[in-house]
Amino acid sequence: MQTPFRIEDAEGAAARREASVQRLRVETGIDEAMIDALVEGFYARVRDDRLNGPIFADRIADWGPHLAQMKLFWSSVALSTGVYQGRPMPKHLPLPIDARHFDRWLELFAETAQNLCPPVAAAHFIERARRIAQSLELGIATANGVILDKDERFVRPAEAWTPE
Repeated sequence: MQTPFRIEDAEGAAARREASVQRLRVETGIDEAMIDALVEGFYARVRDDRLNGPIFADRIADWGPHLAQMKLFWSSVALSTGVYQGRPMPKHLPLPIDARHFDRWLELFAETAQNLCPPVAAAHFIERARRIAQSLELGIATANGVILDKDERFVRPAEAWTPE
């Protein structure tokens, strides 16, 4: 028999989430101001990047809404706030990206995090970014009919690759 949903359950879940968020804030030093700085700094670098910049330029005309969404995303990823409600995979599936793009994305992200954040926070962000990149790369590979073995990377065939 299922227990009916109760308001106390929702309140308890909200209280547990808030306690978890506060614990992460204390452990990492991450707050919304740090997330804002990281997102702004990272995407400034991405826009200037020879490899990933054109991918974004072809799709984003108004950066304000994108940056706002990314700040919510990173709040949810880094602090488990739950404020991001989007679905990143479907947005990435049609992009002409592969392991090379993810490697560069991670390189830029790590450099930005290490430059802007204390070491504990930077490590926290970078580890989550690495997991996100792996997940997205795996999803894109699978959507392209490629099943990756352990430690295998997705690289698009040469005819699909258009270097800068």
